[in-house]
Amino acid sequence: MENEFTATVLQEDVSAIQKLYKQLINSWNEMDSEAYAALFTTDGSIIGFDGSQANGRKEIYDHLSGIFADHSPARFVTKIREIRLLSPTVVLLRAVAGMVPRNGKEINAKTNAIQSVVAVKEEKRFLITLFQNTPAAFHGREDDAKKLTQELQEEYQRERGT
Repeated sequence: MENEFTATVLQEDVSAIQKLYKQLINSWNEMDSEAYAALFTTDGSIIGFDGSQANGRKEIYDHLSGIFADHSPARFVTKIREIRLLSPTVVLLRAVAGMVPRNGKEINAKTNAIQSVVAVKEEKRFLITLFQNTPAAFHGREDDAKKLTQELQEEYQRERGT
């Protein structure tokens, strides 16, 4: 049976993971590769939408710096689906994500994704050890794809207060 202390500690961890994920998304949206890379463990990894990989903070920083220097990527709109404490020091976060072009107002359905974050607690704070951004193609299930796009569009409008 869970005691009050355990429940409080778990809620603190859930809040910390939500904050960490929000910082990750905000760092992307602000095109801040330094802040983004700092959220990872020293040996953390990313797997991008196109399957590209970067391992370690320096590689993550270099990878994103190149993207941000040459492009103005769309902004993420996200919704957390699940936070699962796998152990007292390991957490899995799953979310859905859409992207809105910087000067746009609509989710680009072709860039919808399922995101997974594995984070570990190091010295009383969580850091990301793996971030994976997988296309939400829903092959043969157009209704599911449309439903996700609509949900993310509503989230975008809610965030913008429109």
